[in-house]
Amino acid sequence: MMDEFKRVPPAVLAAIMVQTLAGLMWAGGAAARIATLEDRVGEQRLVAERLARLEEQSTATRAAVDRIERRMGE
Repeated sequence: MMDEFKRVPPAVLAAIMVQTLAGLMWAGGAAARIATLEDRVGEQRLVAERLARLEEQSTATRAAVDRIERRMGE
């Protein structure tokens, strides 16, 4: 088995090591981008919830104004 290992040219081993390191660096960068995207999605979720509350308040305000206008017209 050691004889088979000795037959592998050093250039092939170096290429495999470089590719492995590049793959690890790529995976680390991908993990950082995913974490950033997850943070942004969390922030957008909060903004969406606040927007939904504002829409509900706007609807309630419009209904109150309509009631006031009807009473004033009586």
